[in-house]
Amino acid sequence: MTDQILTAASPAALWLSVNPSFRRLEQPLLIQLHEAVNIAHWGYQQTPDEPSSLDVAVTLLHDYVKGSDRPLHLIGHGTGGLVGLLYARRFPHRVKSLTLLSVGVNPTVDWKAHYYTQLDLLPCSRRRLLAQTARSLFGPQCQHCVEGWIQLLERDLISSLSLHSLLSRFSLFPAGVSVPLMVCGGQADTVVDPVQLQGWQPWLKPGDRRWLCPDGRHFFHATHPQLCREQILDFWQPLDALAPAAIAPATARLTH
Repeated sequence: MTDQILTAASPAALWLSVNPSFRRLEQPLLIQLHEAVNIAHWGYQQTPDEPSSLDVAVTLLHDYVKGSDRPLHLIGHGTGGLVGLLYARRFPHRVKSLTLLSVGVNPTVDWKAHYYTQLDLLPCSRRRLLAQTARSLFGPQCQHCVEGWIQLLERDLISSLSLHSLLSRFSLFPAGVSVPLMVCGGQADTVVDPVQLQGWQPWLKPGDRRWLCPDGRHFFHATHPQLCREQILDFWQPLDALAPAAIAPATARLTH
């Protein structure tokens, strides 16, 4: 199931989200970006009867993007960024640039992969591990705040697109994209750590960027929205100064 929150005019940028539980973590940066560019929100929500499928998400994203008369800046965090990455590889003529937040060179690594790996290895309860995960993702917290984060993480385990489970973890071979690329991460992120961001280096083209948010954790865009805004707009502005590109017919096809 998808939902689109549109701005008044045709958007120049599109935020990709497959984690409805994290909507409030997206808002600080979306508000900051909306002050400078026309940005829309595209969301995919997993239903209980649907299998977790990246192809389904990419197909639904294409159904939306193909309605635009110009290539779009795509931006996404975690698995939302992974969906954007796969889309940019298949339909590069529809993507003006791709900005990935907390997406390492091994792009399927997210907080759930980290959580299930720990759950498989550590002799502790699910709730205790979720509490440890909350502190790792969001930093030192009071007990009341930790309880709130545990509830949010539990909702995300149930309602969002996930490629991982206790039984198996999914992976993709590292590779780049032909469109302009910016990869961003938090310097204090324990899920997608700076080594994962450094791993993008062989895949970066001239003009691509890699940026680490000082003191940022996995959701650095929620805690440092102004700093993220400055870096992202600095990446987008030279691309927007170029002559608009016509959208050519697609040559890539989705496989199911």
